[in-house]
This record gives sequence, C-alpha cells and structure tokens, in this order.
Amino acid sequence: MKKIIVVGSGFSSISVASYLAKEGHEVAVYEKNSTPGGRARQFKKDGFTFDIGPSWYWMPDVFDSYFEDFGKKVSDYYTLEKLDPGYEVYFDKQESIKIGDSLEKIYTAFEKEEAGSSIPLKRFIKKAEDNYNIAIKDLVYRPGISPLELVTPATVKKVGYFLSTIKQEVMKEFNNPRLAQILQFPVLFLGAKPSQTPAFYNFMNFADFGLGTWHPDKGMYSVVEGMVRLAKELGVEFHTNQTVEKILVEKGKAVGIVANQEIIHADIVISGADYHHSESLLEPKYRAYSEQYWDKKTFAPSSLLFFVGLDKKLKNVSHHTLFFDVDFDAHAADIYDKPKWPESPLFYGNFPSMTDASMAPEGKEACFLLIPIAPGLEDTPELRKKYFDLVIDRLEHLTDQSVRDAVLFNESFCVNDFVEEYNSYKGNAYGMANTLLQTAFLRPKLKSKKVKDLYFTGQLTVPGPGVPPSLISGKIVANLVSPPTTK
Repeated sequence: MKKIIVVGSGFSSISVASYLAKEGHEVAVYEKNSTPGGRARQFKKDGFTFDIGPSWYWMPDVFDSYFEDFGKKVSDYYTLEKLDPGYEVYFDKQESIKIGDSLEKIYTAFEKEEAGSSIPLKRFIKKAEDNYNIAIKDLVYRPGISPLELVTPATVKKVGYFLSTIKQEVMKEFNNPRLAQILQFPVLFLGAKPSQTPAFYNFMNFADFGLGTWHPDKGMYSVVEGMVRLAKELGVEFHTNQTVEKILVEKGKAVGIVANQEIIHADIVISGADYHHSESLLEPKYRAYSEQYWDKKTFAPSSLLFFVGLDKKLKNVSHHTLFFDVDFDAHAADIYDKPKWPESPLFYGNFPSMTDASMAPEGKEACFLLIPIAPGLEDTPELRKKYFDLVIDRLEHLTDQSVRDAVLFNESFCVNDFVEEYNSYKGNAYGMANTLLQTAFLRPKLKSKKVKDLYFTGQLTVPGPGVPPSLISGKIVANLVSPPTTK
C-alpha cells in the first residue's frame, strides 16, 4: 500500500483517486475551493441552482462503465432523464431545428429541412458509430506513450479519417448550411474548429444522435456528488480549502506537497489541476514543458457565462438551445485565427428548470447563457455588460418574447474567473484542443519525464477535453501507477 496525494478534485482526480483506493492504496485529495468537483461546481441564489461548469451529459456508456468498474450502477448514485428534444438549434427568428431523442426523429427533422438528406445522414452516422466503437472501446484507454498505440487492424482501415477533417467529411455529404452546422457542432466539445479536427472524431456525432442527451436530476453536480460518495466509500479522503503551493521533489522523486504552508508527505503525487499550473508548482529544472511550448499550443475556448434568474417561464426554447443565427466560421476565426472578442457570437442557452423543477422556484426559470471566446482575452465589467445586452437582445428577437424585464439577477463568469478559481492557462474553459497535432501521443504526458512518481491527469493530457474523457484519463493514470489486481 502506498500513500498517494491527488491535487485537485475534478472528474479526472476523483476517478484516479477512486481506482487507486480500490487497489488498496491510501489516497487523499487536496482541493483549493470549498467544494469538490473542480470546474464542475454549483451556484445557488434565491432558490435558483446553476451548474457553473459542464452542463451536457453525453456518452452515458462511459459513466455506466465507470461505476461498473466498482461493482455499482449509475442509478445507485443519481437519476437520469433522456431529453426530448436533446437540444434545439435556432438559425433565424422562430426558425429552429429540434434534435429528438431517437435517430428516427432526427432523420425526420433533417428531411423536413432538406428532402433526401436522411439518406446521407444514415451513411454518416453509421461511419460515426463504427469510429465510436473503435475509439471508446479501445483507443481512448491507451496512455499516449507511443504512436503505435494508434495502429490497430481497425484504425489501419480508417487512416483516411486521420488525414481529413470533420468539416471536409461533412461537406462531402451535406450542402445545406444548417444541417452542416448541426453536424459540426459536437466537435466543439473537443475544443477545436471542425476544419482542424481529424474526421475520425466524427464519433462525437454518434455520441450526439445515437446515444442522446441526458439530464441528471438536480443538475450535473449530482454526478460529482455521486462520484465523491463512491470515492469516500472506497476510503478516499477529501480536503477542501487547501491551496497547493508546491510539489516537493527530493533526489528526482516526488515526495509530497506543500498545502496551506503545511508539508504533507506521500509516496506518489498525481495532479489533476491544470497541467501548466501543476508544473509551475515544481522547481524550473523539473518542468517538462517550457512556456514557449504552452504558448504554441492550440487551447480550447474560454467562455463568458451568465447565470440569470428569470421571474417567469420562457417559451420557444428547449432545455439546451443553440443560437446559430450568425456566421459559424467567422466566430470560430475570432477564437482560433486572430483571437479577439467576437462581433457576432454564437451562443448557447441552458434552461434546466424546463426539465427539472428543483433548479428554480415555481413559475420561474433558471437561465444559463454561454458565449465561447478565445482564451487570454481582456476581461472587464464593461465587456461583460456589452455581451449580456447583446445575447439578451438576440434571445428576445429569435424566440419572440420579452426576457429583459423578467431578469431578477445576472451573475457572470469569464476569463479572469477561470484563472482565479481554477488556475486555468489563459483562462481556458475546456483544456487543450484535440487537433491532429495534439491527439493521443502528441499531448502532454501522463507520467512526468523528469520526476519519478509524479503523474498528471485531466483534460490537457490524454484522451482530451470533456467529462467522459476525464473519467477515462483518471483510469489510465491509475493503471500506470498501480496496475489493477485480478481480485
């Protein structure tokens, strides 16, 4: 049995802690904020509840697999509801497409938009399902040590999908710009432009259309609470309000941390905090990646978030609603090509109280609005107000209803907060993008190159951004630290 410290308490940290506790190790988690969950936290005000971080529950099979690894079921810890529609996409005033909870409903929605489009969609989704089975059942559980990890009998047949992009594959089959945008939308969860993301990642389309969108009762934070409960059952200790100031190294080996000015010894240290920040806790000679390395990498977007309490129920929106009434490519360029505040941003609305009465007082609506923006931008109260006014105006216009006069409060969260609350590099919200040159073995390593018994987990390393990949990242690291027994 070894004493193991885990820095941070996001999904990957809880995951690695739980797997290692299962193997009999003594595991303690140290979190700087007052609640566990990392970027998955809750904000409550005046009877309203908001998920601050992740708000989409996709790839339910990954969560199922996680709990099954401990002899448990998801339903032992939280309750799920499949959403119908999974989400709605607005393209113009009162012109939207709803993505239903079955492939048949989605084929019908595509046909309504463009006759005959369900035929190429069926082909596209079949390829996406094949790629999903290859990726999720095999590739994503590999540790990113060697390029040979990507070479399997299945992937050899798919080599073209690593050399073309999502956008190219979509445009081969779909000329309708609205349908093309819907099919390119899921890769935004990977943190990169569709034109920079390998076509193999179209498996996200199967995650979307094939597996559907779900809502955990009382919000995404219920997943955190369930995972923490399981971890504690396994013996994991959680220490909150603990700012880790240093990772201690002696003779090239990690031997503990300094948290709140207290030295805490351990046999192994694992950091699930932002990778760049984690290395800043080391003396420079022990850091594997330079500032120049990080500066050259493509990071996933940051976000401007608004948590709005409304004094009435809304109409003409779904639980998850996307507003794509502006130029998709122009907004992407403002994030990745020449980073700046977007002139006409896409935005996303999450109205969880439409599904879950616990999220808002009776007769009222919890309204979460998100604008993807480039990391590292200037963040001021004036900019936040400007963009709040912009999205409220668009929300009112597109859904043909008054909203501004129902606002009870509006709280925001942006680049400065991501840096302050999560030590996030340039205030990114989703980690490092999964571009072709930042995939698998080309991502920062799970095991330190310079310090023995020091490991990293989370969305800046393999397999990549998102909640399901973070669960998987924790499992991979646990297997590197302590290969599972057969007991």
